[in-house]
Amino acid sequence: MTHFCDSRFHPLQHSEKVALPEKFTFPFYYEPHELCVEAAKDLQAYLESQTDFVHNFGLDQTMEGLVIGKMFGVMVVKNDEGRIGYLAAFSGKLSDNNYLEGFVPPIYNTLNIDGFYKKGEAELNVLNRQIENLESATELQKAKDALKKSKALAETEIKAFKALMKAEKKKRNKKRDEAKPVLSDEAFQELFNELKEQSIGYQLRLKYLKYEWEQKIKQAEIELNNYLQPIADLKDKRAKQSSGLQKRIHQQYQFLNAEGEVKDLLDIFKDTKSPIPPAGSGECAAPKLFQYAYENGFKPIAMAEFWWGASPKSEVRKHKQFYPSCRSKCEPILGHMMQGLQVDANPIEQAISYEADLEIVYEDEYLLLVNKPHEFLSVPGKTYSQSVLTKMRAYLPKAKGPLLVHRLDMSTSGLLLVAKNERIHKHLQKQFIERSVKKRYVALLDGELKAKTGQVDLPLRVDLDNRPQQLVCYEHGKPAVTNFEVQAIENGKTRIHFYPVTGRTHQLRVHAAHSKGLQIPIIGDDLYGVKANRLHLHAEQLTFVHPITKEVLTIVCEAPF
Repeated sequence: MTHFCDSRFHPLQHSEKVALPEKFTFPFYYEPHELCVEAAKDLQAYLESQTDFVHNFGLDQTMEGLVIGKMFGVMVVKNDEGRIGYLAAFSGKLSDNNYLEGFVPPIYNTLNIDGFYKKGEAELNVLNRQIENLESATELQKAKDALKKSKALAETEIKAFKALMKAEKKKRNKKRDEAKPVLSDEAFQELFNELKEQSIGYQLRLKYLKYEWEQKIKQAEIELNNYLQPIADLKDKRAKQSSGLQKRIHQQYQFLNAEGEVKDLLDIFKDTKSPIPPAGSGECAAPKLFQYAYENGFKPIAMAEFWWGASPKSEVRKHKQFYPSCRSKCEPILGHMMQGLQVDANPIEQAISYEADLEIVYEDEYLLLVNKPHEFLSVPGKTYSQSVLTKMRAYLPKAKGPLLVHRLDMSTSGLLLVAKNERIHKHLQKQFIERSVKKRYVALLDGELKAKTGQVDLPLRVDLDNRPQQLVCYEHGKPAVTNFEVQAIENGKTRIHFYPVTGRTHQLRVHAAHSKGLQIPIIGDDLYGVKANRLHLHAEQLTFVHPITKEVLTIVCEAPF
């Protein structure tokens, strides 16, 4: 691709031979159109051979510096002459640049050294240095130490004086008790008053001691505050300048849509759950592609985004693989920018129906196990209600309680345990909580796994930017442990048994696909691998203690693949 940088509109060789899609790509769940695949391969060929910029994607082990993989986007468009080509974009900055030949420009150039953002950033950096200098000053540390020393001495002296008071009180009590039998009433009353005066004297001395130290500590606090207050003032000034700069930046990001309407980031996010736009909003590839297309009279036809480089440590990202647009930042923005376009329906929101009766694998008077179909919900979702739970309520109209003892991911098929009353549900749920229930899943991995057995231990948390996807996170993630055992390897695919110790969302899928896990995604995993006819993951076997008979039951439901 020697002429990639000649233009931002890149012709597609096979566009005349391929039927154009009737509607634009739904960017958050899609299979790339044939022309998008061609465009992506064209761009990837350029990335593999280019010498126009230097960026460490983590693909060249000889390169030094921070490894930063990137999302790249291609948008197939039609120009005013009716020619079909594509636009290319990258997320964020590339090689510390916003502008690179052949790629569409950013919505707003934060790297412009003459722009208000860089000047504002420089002012914030000055404040940061001033704050750092004041916080590291020896005078501040001395003032902190003086206050700490005063509090410690006060505590020591007051504690010692209280001990003295206690000892003196003990002496007075002894003196009073010994004198009472031998002294006259008048003499004893005189002694009593004397001892009482001594007690009051000690109380007054304690009061004055406390007051003296309160004054010393107060003075030390005043002296410390003389150093802290300028720091607080600078931090307050920094916060106000940062907030003002951020608001001004958000106003600079002006987004068009197909109807010619313009909204900035504040307008777009004001009615969302996060009215303050997340950091990096508008810097992703997709908004850049839409903006350039609208500004230059190109008609958007289809779009796709792919990952280029090594996978981040927390996410599952495979080199050259297509991925959807991020939800937290791009969903509100693209929701505006796609207005006026005919867009494919969101397949996730399309009603999933399963008209046939669910297969009952085992049933008795107290419980049953049902074979959940793949791509069918365990419980009702936000947009559609049909689920295993609704079908079980219809099948067991007299049953009481929650019924389902556990759940399976929508894409996973297999055994679900159902309790017919609350008492049975409580007994079975306790076994799940105590992890005494033994679960076995069968899966097909999209590659050959060398290890025969082993364990994956990677803590997981939800990806806040791309729900419901999960991230590996050692700081905030919940423990997630999976044991595995390879059953067979055929035609380059691995049949494997998973034995989850914990039950986190997408645990088996992430543990299979992640670079620190098995590094081979499950076939058909549309979130962490490549979409196929189905996710090849099936809950095949459950072993548990029957709450009534106390018999250990092992129920098997063979996988349909």
